[in-house]
Amino acid sequence: MEVQKQLTEIREKIDGIDKQIIPLFLERMEASLKAGEVKGQNNMSILDEEREQQVVDQVMDMADESLRGETALLMRTIIALSREYQNRLLMHREAPLLPPAQPPATGHITCTYQGVPGAWSEQALIKLFPDAERQAVEFFEDVFLAVKEKRVDYGVVAIENSTTGAIGETYDLLRKYGCFIVGRTWVEARQCLLAPRGTKLSDIREVFSHPEGFKQCSGFLRGRAWDLFASSNTAVAAETAAKSGNGKTAAIGSRRAGELYGLEILEPDIMDSNENRTSFVVIAAQPEYDESSDLISVTFSTAHRSGALCEALLPFMASGLNLMRIESRPSTAGKYRFFAELAGTILDGNVASALRHAAGVCEYFEVLGCYSNQ
Repeated sequence: MEVQKQLTEIREKIDGIDKQIIPLFLERMEASLKAGEVKGQNNMSILDEEREQQVVDQVMDMADESLRGETALLMRTIIALSREYQNRLLMHREAPLLPPAQPPATGHITCTYQGVPGAWSEQALIKLFPDAERQAVEFFEDVFLAVKEKRVDYGVVAIENSTTGAIGETYDLLRKYGCFIVGRTWVEARQCLLAPRGTKLSDIREVFSHPEGFKQCSGFLRGRAWDLFASSNTAVAAETAAKSGNGKTAAIGSRRAGELYGLEILEPDIMDSNENRTSFVVIAAQPEYDESSDLISVTFSTAHRSGALCEALLPFMASGLNLMRIESRPSTAGKYRFFAELAGTILDGNVASALRHAAGVCEYFEVLGCYSNQ
């Protein structure tokens, strides 16, 4: 009982402090709004990095040494909220986070993927659109071009592997072509060592596969005196092995690829992990989302200073959003662009508010799609 009494007294004190903090916070936000009005009247930028740093430095001088980091984070957060408030009320920047949703394609659906029949991306396509017309292209960029130019309804591209991580090229092309993610699925990548019939393991001298295939099977390949040759796709590698005719060539790819190109499986399931899976996203020229969509992908860049990334992510934490993953890609020398995936639907007001708050503290912010895992 004594402990409970102590906690009650401490909590009452905290409640009293909170009742003082909130009116002061609201008063500060109104003052910052007036500052924003003056800036707007004089055609000045809302962002003033020199002033913001000055404000942080002032409060840091007041902080206890053990709480300097927390104090800086608190002040940076308040500044970020003030800036977003000014942008929203004064600059009318509450534009839609995504263009209006388009209905999913129906009837005769056309879909493209990178590689040749037997590719993992083709298997993902079949899982997602079993009755669609399938069009194979040579390069990842060709998928995005076909979608952007509306020559097909959808494209299916790999974006992540459970063993080797993100596939950077997909992120780069999403940003380059302005396509939207409208769906996602996972495919078990059961990699096999494939070779023309009659080939023995001891005969092999060269192996073809996609670089990701080699990474996923690095343990199996370690210590083997084989020459490894990169292919644009694991199914292309299987096709190459089938056409080699020298009895010394093998490929790393899927069972389906082996069957399609008349190869036999010398060694099944040679991945480093039995949980090896690859995630594929569906891309379209326009977004497709509704209340059932439960994943959101965003890309953003921040100022190149300490704490900037933390500021961008803080609205998600404050709103109780689950940040599923985050990746970084270099954009220019010394600067990075981030890609993040969140649980939620953009039609939820709380989620939309968090995204706008994050956008307010970023140099660049874009929603890549709101969709469901299939």
